[in-house]
Amino acid sequence: MQVQPKLANASLVLAFDGWNDAGEAATGAVRFLSESLAAAPLAEIDPEEYYDFTVRRPVVRLDQGTMRRIEWPSFDFRFGSIPERCELVTGVGAEPHLRWRGFCDQVIRLARSVDVKRVVLLGSFLADVLYTRPVRVSGFASSPELVAKLTIEPTGYEGPTGIVGVLADLLKIEGFEVVSLWAGLPHYISVSPNPRGSLALVQAVTELLQFPVDRSPLESAAAEFEQQISKLVASDPALADYVKELKRREFAQ
Repeated sequence: MQVQPKLANASLVLAFDGWNDAGEAATGAVRFLSESLAAAPLAEIDPEEYYDFTVRRPVVRLDQGTMRRIEWPSFDFRFGSIPERCELVTGVGAEPHLRWRGFCDQVIRLARSVDVKRVVLLGSFLADVLYTRPVRVSGFASSPELVAKLTIEPTGYEGPTGIVGVLADLLKIEGFEVVSLWAGLPHYISVSPNPRGSLALVQAVTELLQFPVDRSPLESAAAEFEQQISKLVASDPALADYVKELKRREFAQ
């Protein structure tokens, strides 16, 4: 840990890129929250034990156009606050390939060290939904009280899971309040990043945790994104027909 902040009643918000992050909506939401709070570095998880570097390779970067450095896959934590309103710890990075339970133990130890009581896990997935409709956020919570606070659709998903699902289960066993929020994005629009998905998740998180964030930059990006997708659909007859069929199905329900 780079610093040891004194936090009171902070929440931890996490997202992982890869399988859990369609359209980069979940990681985009966490990064937006972190930047909005001008969050400071807190800690990082050493990637050596948890990543297969032949699957997710390190990247060479050039500093000032000449100095070469290696950028490793990582998972980084930051913390920020709105005075007298809220304190937030964020974690974002690559989904680990190896030793998931050991990775989760690292997250749990960090959460305990900064006295976090509630953890919000974000994800996004591809679904058969209309791109013109508001992005639907579904999910679950670890207690009936938290469920009552959520203005989202409950999820009944069963099947393969990612690190988000595993971490949610272990956090609940360890006594943390856990909320998992997922944005459903249209599977026929393979464009990243998708700011509409990030916006929906940011709205859900800020409503749940009751803290204000200026969402206007993300709202502008989402509106521009929707205009671009509308042009794309209009220029592709097959895609336009598919979207019309989705609308017919929705109206028929």
